[in-house]
Amino acid sequence: FTCSRSALAAAFQVVSGVIPSRTPREILKNTRLEVRPGEITLSGTDGDGIGIRYGVPNVETNSAGEVLLPTARIISILRELTDEVLEIEINSNSANIKSGFSEFNLSVEEAADFPPIAAFEDDSYFVVAADTLRKMTKRTLFATDTESSRYALGGVLLQAAADSITLAATDGRRLAVMSGSCTQVGTEPSQNSQPVIPQKAMNLIERSLGDASGEVHIAVHANDVAVRVGTATIISQLVQGRFPDYQKVIPKEIQHTVDLVTSPFYSAIRQAQVVTSEESRGVDFEFTEGQLCLSSKAADVGQSKIAMPISFAGPKLVLRFDPRYVADFLRVLDGTMALRFDLVNEQSPGVLRTDDGYIYVIMPLARE
Repeated sequence: FTCSRSALAAAFQVVSGVIPSRTPREILKNTRLEVRPGEITLSGTDGDGIGIRYGVPNVETNSAGEVLLPTARIISILRELTDEVLEIEINSNSANIKSGFSEFNLSVEEAADFPPIAAFEDDSYFVVAADTLRKMTKRTLFATDTESSRYALGGVLLQAAADSITLAATDGRRLAVMSGSCTQVGTEPSQNSQPVIPQKAMNLIERSLGDASGEVHIAVHANDVAVRVGTATIISQLVQGRFPDYQKVIPKEIQHTVDLVTSPFYSAIRQAQVVTSEESRGVDFEFTEGQLCLSSKAADVGQSKIAMPISFAGPKLVLRFDPRYVADFLRVLDGTMALRFDLVNEQSPGVLRTDDGYIYVIMPLARE
C-alpha cells in the first residue's frame, strides 16, 4: 500500500499510547496492521482491558491481509524519514518500507495470536463535541490518583444524561469537575450510571482527540466503555469500585468571593512555590481588605511574600494550600480567563470556578 508518512506516523503515535513498554507477553509490543482495499487499520492493546483501533485515511491499496509490526522501530523509522509518500510491501516474513531514497526491511509476526480489538458497533450512545471533550479531559484528568489503594480514584467519573455530560476526578486532596453539553442517540439507558474510566484510557482518548473537530461518540456498558473519535475507537474496561459522592465535597454556603484573572494569579503562585520544600509545601493565603498575600517559609531555604491587589472585603482570612494543586488548575486555563475563588472559612475547602462550568475544590493544609 501507499500512504502519507505523516498520517501513518500520527496514527502510530496515538496507538503507541496503549502499547506496554514492559510485559511478559512480547506480542503486545507490536501493532496489528489490517489491510483492506482502500484502507488500513492499526490496533494495539495493553492486554489489561484497554485497546484502540485507528483507521488511516487516504491509503492506496487493493490488497487484503493482516500482520504484526514492531511498534517502536516503525515509529523510529517514520520519525526520521522526510519524504511524504510512503510505500510499504508486506509478505509473510517481512515488511519492506520505501520512501524517497530510503528503504527498510523489517521482520514481522503473524497476527493470529494477537488479542482482537472490537469496533464501535453501538446503536445507543452519547454525542459530545470534540472541542468540549478535549477541554473537559484536560481540566480533570490531572486530578486522578493512580497510587491510591482506592481504585476508583485512579480514573475519571463520567456522568452523562440526555443533554449534559460531566467528568470528575479526585485524589482525595483536590477535586476537578467539568460539565458540558451532549446529545443522546438511541433510547436505551446507560447500563452503568457511575462509570469510572481508567486514567490510562483517558490519556488515550485525549491523545486520539488531538486537534480534531466534529463529534465524539461514547457508549457506556456494564463493564466497559467504547469511545469513537474520528477514525479511532478506544475500548476500555471500567475501574472497579465506587467513586466518592463528590457533590458533598463542594461547599454550598460561600462567605467570600474573590474575582481573579488567571495569568497574574498564576504568576504569584509560581513565585510562592520557589521558597517551598518537600517538608514544607504549604503557602499561606492571607486575604485582607483589597489584597491577597502569599507567604511561604522553608527551613534551610528561606521565605517569601508576594502580594497582589484583589477585590476582597471583610475580616482577615488565612488559609494554607499546597501551591502545586492551585498551579495545576491555573495551568490548564487561558491566561486571560476570569475566575473566582469562593471561600467559607479557614478550615473549609476553597473553590475555584470559571464561567464555563469548571469547578476545582482544594482542601486546605493544617497551619502550624
